[in-house]
Amino acid sequence: MKIILAISGSIAAYKSAFLTRLWVKNGHEVQILMTDSARQFITPLTLSTLSKLPVISEIISENAWNNHVELGLWADAMVVAPATATTLAKMATGIADNIVTATYLSARCPVFVAPAMDLDMWTHGSTRRNLDLLRGDGCMIIPVGHGELASGLVGNGRMAEPEDIVRCVEVFFAPKKDLLNKKILVTAGPTYEALDPVRFIGNRSSGKMGFAIAEELAECGAEVTLISGPTKLTATHPSVKTLKVESAQQMFELATAEFPTHDAAILAAAVADYRPKEVSDVKIKKKEANLTIELEKTPDIAAHLGTMKQAHQRIVGFALETNDEFSNAVSKLKRKNFDFIVLNSMRDAGAGFNSDTNKISIIFDEHTFKVFDLKNKGDVAKDIVEELIKLY
Repeated sequence: MKIILAISGSIAAYKSAFLTRLWVKNGHEVQILMTDSARQFITPLTLSTLSKLPVISEIISENAWNNHVELGLWADAMVVAPATATTLAKMATGIADNIVTATYLSARCPVFVAPAMDLDMWTHGSTRRNLDLLRGDGCMIIPVGHGELASGLVGNGRMAEPEDIVRCVEVFFAPKKDLLNKKILVTAGPTYEALDPVRFIGNRSSGKMGFAIAEELAECGAEVTLISGPTKLTATHPSVKTLKVESAQQMFELATAEFPTHDAAILAAAVADYRPKEVSDVKIKKKEANLTIELEKTPDIAAHLGTMKQAHQRIVGFALETNDEFSNAVSKLKRKNFDFIVLNSMRDAGAGFNSDTNKISIIFDEHTFKVFDLKNKGDVAKDIVEELIKLY
């Protein structure tokens, strides 16, 4: 792996030498970045000797520009350790005034953050808010340790030990086999219900949630069939087979045909409930009078699969609600024979359609449920897939 180790100014910076040595010993390539203050705690010479690569500590150095964009594209992982309160704040708010934060904003790889600070700084409200923002942006926060701190206080705030940081990164990238030999059907995206050759009735679903779930299932070893409505997204995992549809009827026919050979279905698509009863063969012209369109119900994919479900099969449904969220979701869970249902509320900021984040509750029955914080949809997918794995 190609790893960026970004070091900020904390007494815990000495641990970065041990961290570098562990990764190099394991055969990884480690490029070290340092803030100005980090150099006060450990020398670039020590770290470059261990990493066998020049340490970068300036965006511009010796009349040359260190390309943070290329660094962000080069890395398989970026680990900020130690991450001080200042560095956390800059990362959370997008202040790119040093090589560490500029590279962070350019990184397309997973980013791990190992905080290090004194007890009162760690518990301060601003630090908690910044950590929540970073989690929402998809960063993995490595838990701090408990013990004696530089101030002499005893409590939380110690940077995780190098061995623990290495383990966190290894676990993240280790092949997951929890769903090996399982075939899982996923629906994603909107459906478009034609009015004429030009116009349609649709919704604002981007498909991001369903695609994230399909990718996470494949990462866990499953063979995935993804039935997607119209979306610009593309599944990248080789174990995801994508079948494109446009209308609710097409999705219904494919899902009905595919489900019997699958072990589970996760129904994340935002399927239209109604479609025009009559579809014009030609473009409908604008007239002086109002236009009335008669609608008819589309086939209920979730309910139909619920009636088809065999003892070995599992079904996960979704509910997007604007009022009476919990009771409506529980009713849908029972009516459609789901094993559990994922509830979104349009009243939660950052959740719903066309967002990179989501806030969900997972409901098993009227008495058993879990409420999750706002997260990146990739992390939400992990939570959903983890609950499916528990069913097996």
